[in-house]
Amino acid sequence: MKRTFRGGLLIGLAVAALVAVAAITYERYDTKTLKRTVRRGEVLCGVNKGLPGFSIPDEKGNWTGFDVDFCRAVAAAIFDDPSKAKFVPLDASERFKELQSRKVDILSRNSTWSMSRETNYDLYFPAVAYYDGEGFMLPRSRNIDSALDLNGSKVCVQGETTTQLNLADYFRLNNMKYTEMKFGKLEDVVKAYDSGQCDTITADASQLYALRLNLSKPNDHIILPDIISKEPLAPVVRLRDDDWMMIVKWTLYAMINAEELGITSKNIDEALKSKKPEVMRLVGTEGSYGEDLGLTKDWAARIIRHVGNYGEIYDRNVGSESKLKIPRGLNQLWNAGGIQYAPPIR
Repeated sequence: MKRTFRGGLLIGLAVAALVAVAAITYERYDTKTLKRTVRRGEVLCGVNKGLPGFSIPDEKGNWTGFDVDFCRAVAAAIFDDPSKAKFVPLDASERFKELQSRKVDILSRNSTWSMSRETNYDLYFPAVAYYDGEGFMLPRSRNIDSALDLNGSKVCVQGETTTQLNLADYFRLNNMKYTEMKFGKLEDVVKAYDSGQCDTITADASQLYALRLNLSKPNDHIILPDIISKEPLAPVVRLRDDDWMMIVKWTLYAMINAEELGITSKNIDEALKSKKPEVMRLVGTEGSYGEDLGLTKDWAARIIRHVGNYGEIYDRNVGSESKLKIPRGLNQLWNAGGIQYAPPIR
């Protein structure tokens, strides 16, 4: 009797241990984001709390920006409705942990793709949405036109970011000295710079264009042409969630391919009638590429109709049609002098 009881107890403990391990594995490597998203009826997107051109709400809570439009594109691909994207503002210090804990389904929040972020957080960066690099902004009155002349500067920087690490590397590499003025929140970095606590501010170049708009006297400040780092900004998803990762990745690639093929939100109806093989595969009149993603045949057409191609999203948020007017640069298509390049849909 005792032996039977002891054996049953051991089996029970073993089962409990297996359940606990399974629960931990599920917590870290949940692979059901797509199913949960469809069941919920909306995509939860982690975004910057307020970065003009990329993600910013107006007084009524309506979000706009490059990163915001990417989330809307994912929602359009899944639900045929870009309004199914819900935006969750996150600080830089909490963004990856909140993604890990499943508070959001995707980060579309000016996050640099790096090896340590993938390995340390068990996250995946599906594709580069925006090629950026760290730069410097300073008062025009300093009469400096090169980052190599910043020796002795007091530099405002956001802590716990790749920006802070790149800053240290650059000054050490060039045998220059600086005083670091570190702040936890980006808004505090900007306030400190605008109030004169430091004479230089460093961030991704795209951020500097956006932040300059909020300064008390924007025209009194210049952004140096020097770029001191590689900052491939990408959406982020959880590791080992392949179905969801594929949708996020190919949403971006669909928009890039659409621009290359000349398909826009204005001519999508004409594109649906096209007999060109590349166009037909993209818009879903040939093949089952959308169904292979767990979506509908017209998944890419939905994206383009509701949100636009990559060039449209770029121009209206940060490019020629925006207040920022950031040159396309590296973000131009590969056949137009840039390095934006999408694998073919075939």
